[in-house]
Amino acid sequence: MNVTLKVKRLPHCKNLPAYATSGSAGMDLTAAIEQPVTVEPNKRAQIPTGIQVEIPEGYEGQVRPRSGLAHKAGISLTNCVGTIDSDYRGEVCVLIINHGEQAYTFQPGEKIAQLLITPVPRVEIVEVEELAASHERGEGGFGSTGKLIQAAGARA
Repeated sequence: MNVTLKVKRLPHCKNLPAYATSGSAGMDLTAAIEQPVTVEPNKRAQIPTGIQVEIPEGYEGQVRPRSGLAHKAGISLTNCVGTIDSDYRGEVCVLIINHGEQAYTFQPGEKIAQLLITPVPRVEIVEVEELAASHERGEGGFGSTGKLIQAAGARA
């Protein structure tokens, strides 16, 4: 399934979003900065990408962290996954947090996050007096299903 994403390049844009490989789920977003930006441990920064997008109605943009930055430097997103609504037309920015023990310096044009375009169904809200019973889970949450998976055929 192909979806068209219209992208407007702003004057400070370094790179348009791009898939790194044919199997990539997300497009890389890069830092549209003129000078390096250093994020100290436990601090946050808003990094511009230099683009505006027109996401088709019925879809959203998801800004996700890059696994390599998270693993190697403790860099993540302050909002875990950022949502870009289809009617948003401002510059896409990435909200960074440094969970690492060392300062991290972003370079101009560096890959900073991934952008996924995903369908978003609109739901109809129906208020009810009671919900259908769940035969397995019920109201249990927050770890109520246990920590380990019992493999099929495994001996207890």
